[in-house]
Amino acid sequence: MSGRNPAPRRSYAGRSAEERRAERRERLLAAGLELFGTRGYAATSIERLCATASVSTRNFYEEFSGREELLTTLHRGVNERAAEAVSAAYARAADADFATRVERAVRAFVTVTASDPRWARIAFVEVIGVSAGLEGHRFRWRGQWEDAMLAMIREAAARGEAVDRDYRLTMIAIIGAVNNLVHHWSARDQHVPLDDITAELTHLILAAVTTP
Repeated sequence: MSGRNPAPRRSYAGRSAEERRAERRERLLAAGLELFGTRGYAATSIERLCATASVSTRNFYEEFSGREELLTTLHRGVNERAAEAVSAAYARAADADFATRVERAVRAFVTVTASDPRWARIAFVEVIGVSAGLEGHRFRWRGQWEDAMLAMIREAAARGEAVDRDYRLTMIAIIGAVNNLVHHWSARDQHVPLDDITAELTHLILAAVTTP
């Protein structure tokens, strides 16, 4: 028998090649967060990313096809974390009233996307207008957020807590408001307590779905 067992992977300082590659990837993601989230995507070169992450350009291209894939990966990551946090917070408040369920979901979203201004910039600013491919990625996530919010509203309507009507256009408007307010706060008004941002967004959503 031959060719069934891979050759032993060389290790350095007790770390396998896979572990070292994973560490390089994490350093590139951290560099992308820092540079895209402070300097901006357009002002960040691959060379700067590599220097910040202490990796070679060859190592960079082993992980990502270019800056756009790195930005896409970061954007996907913050949205996935936000979606998981919102879902968990909403589930924990399943037996509470609608206002409480909305407040818990909003607080989870704001905490993930805005506690660090770099993540807010990546989530709401730097991904806009980069390419048709990234726009498609962004709109797919926007659609997922619309669907998640609509599911919450339908549940509330079934419980008699919200007006039973078509909310799709309303959700598009609310998502735009949420994104703009969260980004504005993270970039300019961090002296405003995060509790106030959560309360304002909760009020906006409740007003939109409980008014005929």
